[in-house]
Amino acid sequence: MQTTNRFSICNKFVLFLLLFICYKVGYSQEKPRLAIFSGPTATIQNSYPLITSNKAREENELPLLTSSEGEKMPFDRLYYQRIAAPVTVYVEMFTAHPLESDVKELYGAPDGYVGKDRKFRKTRRDPSDKPVLKVELKPEDGLYPLPYMAVQTNGKPWDATSAYPGSPFSESRQTFYPNASRIFEEIERAGGNIYGMADFDFYRPAPAGGYTKGLAAEERTDNGEGDIPPETLGKDFFTYGPYGASQNRMQLAKATNMVQRVMESGDYDGSIWLEGSPSIENTSYWMGLLIDSEAPLVFNAAQRMRGLVSADGDQNIIDGIHFITSGVWADEKGVSRIGSVMIQDQIIFSSREVQKGDARPGGYVITGGYGGIIGSMGYGPKLTFLPLRKHTHLSEVNFNRIPESVPGITVSNEGSLSNAEVAVKDENGDLIPESMPMVTIYKSARWKTEDDGSDDPASEVDILARIQDNLSKYPLAGFVGEGMAPYGSMISPMDAALELAALHGYPVLKAARGNADGFMDTNPDNLFIEGHNTTSTKGRVLLMACILRFGTYPPAKDPSNPTPEELDAIKEKIKLYQEVFHTH
Repeated sequence: MQTTNRFSICNKFVLFLLLFICYKVGYSQEKPRLAIFSGPTATIQNSYPLITSNKAREENELPLLTSSEGEKMPFDRLYYQRIAAPVTVYVEMFTAHPLESDVKELYGAPDGYVGKDRKFRKTRRDPSDKPVLKVELKPEDGLYPLPYMAVQTNGKPWDATSAYPGSPFSESRQTFYPNASRIFEEIERAGGNIYGMADFDFYRPAPAGGYTKGLAAEERTDNGEGDIPPETLGKDFFTYGPYGASQNRMQLAKATNMVQRVMESGDYDGSIWLEGSPSIENTSYWMGLLIDSEAPLVFNAAQRMRGLVSADGDQNIIDGIHFITSGVWADEKGVSRIGSVMIQDQIIFSSREVQKGDARPGGYVITGGYGGIIGSMGYGPKLTFLPLRKHTHLSEVNFNRIPESVPGITVSNEGSLSNAEVAVKDENGDLIPESMPMVTIYKSARWKTEDDGSDDPASEVDILARIQDNLSKYPLAGFVGEGMAPYGSMISPMDAALELAALHGYPVLKAARGNADGFMDTNPDNLFIEGHNTTSTKGRVLLMACILRFGTYPPAKDPSNPTPEELDAIKEKIKLYQEVFHTH
């Protein structure tokens, strides 16, 4: 009996030990893993130019940095850099805060003293000797803020405008980071405490900075295989400023493919996308429509570049991490109930309604008149409203609901129009960049026409030219007409021209001007999709997604003289689009 008890106690101890080990191992593995995507023209990944410090200028007998009054700058700007070898530094005590010395009696003894001769001694020899703490800085410690000591090959100092913007891009320095890994390291160094919240992998679907000389595989800080070949501005990375290069529709397809593959891998508990402040409002909506993911998608931007006083990007990133790791976005099954959000200035915006109103912190506004702000990051993430719109894994136009091919518009040798299947996904199931729909926006205004109020479309030469260009280049295309609020009504010639576009088989969306603060009535008898309360820019994004999902309309063989049957066929196809615009 005693043996049995001892055996039982031993078993319990072993079981307890195993559970404890499992708990510790499990605990170390519970930290969420986030995918961090670098998007184009991203101020949040841009930095103030590296400027040669006065310390270096004095050593090299170069002109000093001065104020606007011509006075020498009193302090050097510091940049995070890495030291190459250990160095001992003596830090003067009571200089970390102005009131440290007010309570000297609470502090332990110094490591020694530095006299007027700048030598360190263990004991004080003179009342003027300064108490110091001895610190050994090591390369493995990470980044330290230090003066910038580099000069150009010609011996001149680097200034904010040196070889920028007057020289060719190949002779200038980039200010945009190639991915966000360095930014996260700097945030952690500055006290962000983000490494304790999650693990991070970095991806470059459409970055703002690029490796023009390429990069060896072993030097990569992003997720990817093999060497990075030499990258080209405007093809592989996209900046603004004097060397501006805008991203295109084809690059959007490539970026969408990467985000979808990463998020469907099941390796990530959420993602953060970083992009330029004017364009992120549309990318966030697009990804929220296309990416079939049950994890949250967060989008961050910045109004001020890194290195400026009150730069806002780092806090937005920290808030995005807090939001994902908090789990407030999840339903009882752990599935995202809000889809994609943009987090700026401690506000959680629905990606459908967010819009940049001004280039300042707090400059984002909501559109659509109702909702848009769904929570706050103040004192921890809190949701106050849940959007009813379909998104991500619920979206009717998400990645996995897009078919391999859809009907597009083709022109016969005789000039008649018909539908022909257009492949929109390749053999790997990825979006084909060249098949991305061409959707253009046209804005109507009163007091515009020169005629007597005729509805003849002939005066709308830009719309007519776009129809013809689409017929020759883009089998998948569409139009957005922005009219008066809240009706979306346009002047008669524009209505007639856009109706002609619909008869050619191109989907046409009507949207209200401005922030669309009202709901547009749906008219089943016309040839237009009514945008509900979406803006023209957001509507364009959704229309592109719808064309990838449903294709174009069946065109009239003679768009100038459609038959009743042809009109009915177009209206029937419009119902598919209209339902999506009512629910997304």
